[in-house]
Amino acid sequence: MNHLDRLEADSVDIFREAVAESERPVLLYSIGKDSSVLLHLARKAFYPSMPPFPLLHVDTTWKFREMITFRDRTARELRLELIVHRNPECVAANINPFDHGSARHTDLWKTQGLRQALDEHRFDVAFGGARRDEEASRAKERVFSFRTAQHRWDPKNQRPELWRLYNTRTAPGESIRVFPLSNWTELDVWRYVEREQIPVVPLYFAAKRPVVDRDGALIVVDDDRMPLHPGETPREELVRFRTLGCYPLTGAVRSEARTVAEIVEEMRTATTSERQGRVIDHDRSGSMERKKQEGYF
Repeated sequence: MNHLDRLEADSVDIFREAVAESERPVLLYSIGKDSSVLLHLARKAFYPSMPPFPLLHVDTTWKFREMITFRDRTARELRLELIVHRNPECVAANINPFDHGSARHTDLWKTQGLRQALDEHRFDVAFGGARRDEEASRAKERVFSFRTAQHRWDPKNQRPELWRLYNTRTAPGESIRVFPLSNWTELDVWRYVEREQIPVVPLYFAAKRPVVDRDGALIVVDDDRMPLHPGETPREELVRFRTLGCYPLTGAVRSEARTVAEIVEEMRTATTSERQGRVIDHDRSGSMERKKQEGYF
């Protein structure tokens, strides 16, 4: 059994353990590469049956158009139940990152939207694709992460996880976020995508795209809703994404990697975090941990 075999076996075991202890599980599907691997592992865990839970996408309406196309095609081709939730208050107020700022946009669309969806459908276990190597606060979090009835996370009150023993008991109102990819790295994910030939959104592959430099990030102008600053003109550059989110808040990277094999080779020498281009991670000091305490993914 090699390294990827062991990671796969652990993730499959986590899926089965969590489902056995839950009443209404759901898979948080954000459409990125980690979600694609997570979904692939979920299908393996319960094969030949279908995964015993739906996919939930908390839609901010500001995702890349290619992501939405990929989401709908994946659900349709795999015959999976897909729940798309949009915060109705954000829809009514037209909340967007340009007029309201990235912090408010993220809190209302993503954090409050996720809380609404989990409450509405009474999900008690939510699988997510977070990995410990992504960001400091994620490195602190357990595989089985407990949330209060208000969906709050307390980093100082986490249960020990010895070897592969998970305590899944919950108090009334509590729920669990479960992260089967916690021990994977970005390179592990790409090697697994390559080995299993898992489809991913084409935005991960280098191509010429219209970009502008904004706040230290290369922003791809994905549609005409993005207001351009005086003197700002999109130019074509060969770029790709290491992580995907709302397009005005997600920086591209210059790259020539057009295939999964070339991405794997690129990752072998990468020295920066894939989330360096996420504007929402840099709103303020400790931003991600604070958002997670408030109920963020």
